[in-house]
Amino acid sequence: MELVTVDAYRLPADRYYDPATHLWVRIERPKRARCGFDPLGSETCGDIVAVSFEPVGSKVGRGEAFGHLEAAKFVGPLIAPVSGTIAGHNPKLLANPGLLNSAPLESWLVDFDSLSLEDEVAGLLHEREQIRSWFAAEVRRFKEQGMVAE
Repeated sequence: MELVTVDAYRLPADRYYDPATHLWVRIERPKRARCGFDPLGSETCGDIVAVSFEPVGSKVGRGEAFGHLEAAKFVGPLIAPVSGTIAGHNPKLLANPGLLNSAPLESWLVDFDSLSLEDEVAGLLHEREQIRSWFAAEVRRFKEQGMVAE
């Protein structure tokens, strides 16, 4: 797997990244995308203790809540990086939300079905240099705010 490395963080280059939410999207097959947290997003939330999702079959627009997260530094909605119908939840994550902290790139949240998936991911970061530049700026910003260790 090809990785984009920024400081100690390694991001898979096969994913799309939403800079507003720190969520990643990976196309699983035509019209199906999987969504999860990038490592900086999960780290800055603190210890994640609970996660819940809208029911399978719910239609969610980009920028709308598809679930809820409770963590040491954040309690609030999970905002969809793409529009679609929730096709599935990660049962391992529902049973053990802390997986988002220990393995954010492997611990997906939900699957979305979307008829216009190519259009949906067009607004996300995907090119290696886009990802590297954005993520490096985010690491600097969070370090300045004291949200991640130097």
